Amino acid sequence: MTPGQSAGGPPARLLTDRPSRRQLLAVAASGLVLSGCGGGAGGSGGPAEGPEPVHTLDRLLATRPFHIAHRGSHDNWPEHTAEAYRQSAAHGAAAIEVSVQATADGVLVCHHDPDLLRMTGVARQIAHLGHRQLEGVLNNARPWLGPGSAQLPIPDLKSVLDAHAGNRVVFIEDKQGTNTQALLDLMDSYPDARQHFVWKQPAGSNRYRLAAERGYRTWGYFTGEDFGRLDELGERFDLLGLHHSAGDEVVARFVATGKPVICWEVHTRWLRDRLLRLGVAGMMTSNYPYVSTDAPSATADRFVTGLRGAGDLPWALAWSHQPPIRPETSSIRLDHREKASYCMGSLCPVTAGSYTLGFELRWPEGGPGAGQHAGIAFGQETDLPYRVREPGAGSGYHVVVREDGLLELLGRVANTVSAYSLASVPTPPPVPGTWLRLSIDVTPEQITVSRLPGSEAAGSDPAGAAAGASVSVRDSTYRGGYFSLCRNYDGGPPVEFRSIHVRA
Repeated sequence: MTPGQSAGGPPARLLTDRPSRRQLLAVAASGLVLSGCGGGAGGSGGPAEGPEPVHTLDRLLATRPFHIAHRGSHDNWPEHTAEAYRQSAAHGAAAIEVSVQATADGVLVCHHDPDLLRMTGVARQIAHLGHRQLEGVLNNARPWLGPGSAQLPIPDLKSVLDAHAGNRVVFIEDKQGTNTQALLDLMDSYPDARQHFVWKQPAGSNRYRLAAERGYRTWGYFTGEDFGRLDELGERFDLLGLHHSAGDEVVARFVATGKPVICWEVHTRWLRDRLLRLGVAGMMTSNYPYVSTDAPSATADRFVTGLRGAGDLPWALAWSHQPPIRPETSSIRLDHREKASYCMGSLCPVTAGSYTLGFELRWPEGGPGAGQHAGIAFGQETDLPYRVREPGAGSGYHVVVREDGLLELLGRVANTVSAYSLASVPTPPPVPGTWLRLSIDVTPEQITVSRLPGSEAAGSDPAGAAAGASVSVRDSTYRGGYFSLCRNYDGGPPVEFRSIHVRA
């Protein structure tokens, strides 16, 4: 699955590889520091100088769960780039996943697709180009990661393996299917290679035999059309791969083989938790800094950087559904033609018993029409998509500003469309271009929703823009820690959000 299709409170509870006490002491002594996903291509965090822990395949497979950075964690950094692999390692990933293509002159490079179009805009096949012709061709993931994401070159495979094959586990795939001998020879050239490489391939391919003959463990992945072929193909492989679209019964059949099952591609914590309940051992995740922990990475949005925070995701995991991030206004613009929601996972979960969720919103081009409204959904137990006026598996609250200015708090039961009103208060109608400042104050027993004074006007100060109003209700039904930005109608006009923050 490509990204153009459906496819960061209390101390973090790490769900990634757990080192031994001796390794932990060594890491602490070295001063290893892993920062948040900030900077350049989507992050600048990295270890301080000093020895890194050596991750081996045996150690990885002994961990439950274990995580593999899919394409170098492409929800956070441009996929299959040297920077993505470097950042994944800096953020603690014990394993990375690498797709391999060969140029016309036989140079192995890291790239998922056989052609360059999706990631670079160049409509050429890699197999038809010499290696030097790739110079200056840059991966561009800005539609997915934000305008602050660097455009990065296609790396040679050898340079990536030189950097990571000695201390990480590499799940590696010959995407063209014509480079098996050359790829295995390169793998053989690294010390202790069988502890640092896993041969990865579609379950129906026969190339696993050559890798197994050389002593490499193999991972065969099953897509939808192969789910029913487990009995036929499962015996081929040491590890079984399963696409995340598999239903519970399919997952249970794979787990029942007793072989470690790895599911791809895991973007969210709710999916991770579902798979863990079903007995899946490994998460091949596109969102490593987020999926590998249960802690927020920030208390405020980072739109000013032009980069998406780890865990911030649209309701549909497709490049076409990612709202534009606008660093010039420190905002995000929900402008998709469908009802939209955007989970602010980087700020979640909110675990404090009492907290304030603050934000600003505006209609930049035209005010909402009759029946149109926007706001924030909160109190959800998981990061499942929550779209107002669309059925969903999650319960929670949502606060909306209506076209006449009515500020309303509503609740919604899972798997229903209609919400029930809890409280409302009249405020002046929103004016196009004017930022409205809002806050949600949550305690264990009560919720207070406020439109704050001092809204910022575009141009002249509109009548009533500085007005403030609030309403409270005693209700404790939903106290989950996840929240989402919501535009609750199809078509236009767009809505922008900024200054999103959580204060305990």
